Amino acid sequence: MKKLNVMLGAVLVAAGLTSCKTDTEMAAENKIDRYESFYDSVNNLEDEEKMANWNAIKAEHKNRLSEADAAIETMKEEEQEDAQERINDTKQKYEEMEMTVSENVNNAAANTLYVSYFGEGNGIGNDMKFEWVNKDNILSVYERFVATFDANKDNYSRQDFDKIKAWYEALDTRKNTVEKEGLTSEDNGEIAKLKLGFAPKFKWERMTAKGDENEAAKEAANE
Repeated sequence: MKKLNVMLGAVLVAAGLTSCKTDTEMAAENKIDRYESFYDSVNNLEDEEKMANWNAIKAEHKNRLSEADAAIETMKEEEQEDAQERINDTKQKYEEMEMTVSENVNNAAANTLYVSYFGEGNGIGNDMKFEWVNKDNILSVYERFVATFDANKDNYSRQDFDKIKAWYEALDTRKNTVEKEGLTSEDNGEIAKLKLGFAPKFKWERMTAKGDENEAAKEAANE
């Protein structure tokens, strides 16, 4: 009986402490709970869903984190340290997740860009060997490459231009090998014409894109 009375007394004390919290303090705890719950809900999503909604997730994370940070200021001093640790722990886990998702997004974008230039089933975005290119198809590969660039050059970012440049140089390296495997002089001549028209055009578009992005960055910094 004495043990039961002690337990009941402890419950009453805990209830009394809870009831002493103001609405503001309870609201502050709820905001920190919301921040942790937000991370958990996003972390439980499939990778594809995270990638598809990442911009919205980043915006919502910013809001939830701001709420949680502001909530600490309304808490009792003895509770602030624990609350800050909870926020920091969740923020660290979110940043680790962000790195993974960003890498997945970049890889998916690179693969999509790669497919637009070389088609499905012909390697992936970081393929620099082009072993599937041979004397019989290399002219059509160059033709598709140049046509794809002409059709989409106004939509590329600086990073896209860097990837395209790397692929183009790797394709040229592959051409050196294919020439030794029986590339016809007719096809070689047609490829030379394509390259002659492509090189200055690509250089200009890439330089313009870099200039536009630098200008946009300056304007954003001055806002």
